[in-house]
Amino acid sequence: MKIRTGVKFAIGAVILLTAMTAWNYWELKHVVNGVVDDFGGDLTRLWNKAYFNLGSLPITPSFLFKTLLFFAFLYWFARKGGEFLRRQLLDRTSLDEGQKYAIQRSAMYLLFVIGGLVGLDTAGINLASLAVFGGAVGIGIGFGLQAIASNFVSGLILLLERPIKVGDRVQAENLNGDVIRIGARATWIRTNDNIVVIVPNSDFIAKPVINWTAVERQVRFSIPLGVSYGSDPQQVREVLMEAARRDPDVLDSPPPDVVFTEFGDSSLNFELRVWTRTKIQMPNVLRSNLYFEVFRAFREHNIEIPFPQRDLHLRSVDVPLPISRPEQAS
Repeated sequence: MKIRTGVKFAIGAVILLTAMTAWNYWELKHVVNGVVDDFGGDLTRLWNKAYFNLGSLPITPSFLFKTLLFFAFLYWFARKGGEFLRRQLLDRTSLDEGQKYAIQRSAMYLLFVIGGLVGLDTAGINLASLAVFGGAVGIGIGFGLQAIASNFVSGLILLLERPIKVGDRVQAENLNGDVIRIGARATWIRTNDNIVVIVPNSDFIAKPVINWTAVERQVRFSIPLGVSYGSDPQQVREVLMEAARRDPDVLDSPPPDVVFTEFGDSSLNFELRVWTRTKIQMPNVLRSNLYFEVFRAFREHNIEIPFPQRDLHLRSVDVPLPISRPEQAS
């Protein structure tokens, strides 16, 4: 009997506590909802408040956020569109790597500009009213962003005029490497040490640049050599030509040749000139291989590689020279 009474009392207590909790929760919910509604209303007003107008279009944080999302999506779409064009069309043509890259980048820029203009017009912005705004931005670019604007325009010139292109071997001042990317602001050059050097695009427009592969991917290198005055120049020429023909990286057409350059102070000086396609990126390796082979051939044919020599002439004189002698010890 006592157990049943205890159970009933416990059930009643649980029901009472549950009712009190539900009531308190309901009251608390109304309070919280009121605070949230007030705070949310303030945020909504700030989010949709027009801080200035562009023509007849109010510029609000909501509009700026949507515009940012639109241009982020537009950039992604333009990039994917360029990749699709490259994969589905350009890679199936006979265009070289540089031409494919230039068309891909130009298509990406074109999609972005057209999409941006369509998006601004759809948003209700009168494009004619942007002329004044664009003029102000142009003045700002002229003063504050001159270097960035110059590099961007230079990048467009590089893509259209194509003095250099992706895959070319270029030399600018002390930099020598392969072009792997031409971006909107800078060009990426990879050296033989696998180091990527990022060079502003304007440097390729305003400064002299050597493009080793602008016409075709074959280059001629000259290897200077000297032999002693006792050597037969005709034999030296034959030995050098044979050494060049043995190197697998030297082309047979155009053929290598040997030039007798000068009578040096201590040697007869020659230049071995060879053409290559496979060692354009590694000229020092080609020179090293040829030097090894030439040294071996010179030793085999007893052709001497001289050391620097100087002749010292002593002239005799008729006037006797006094010679002082130490006094003999007493």
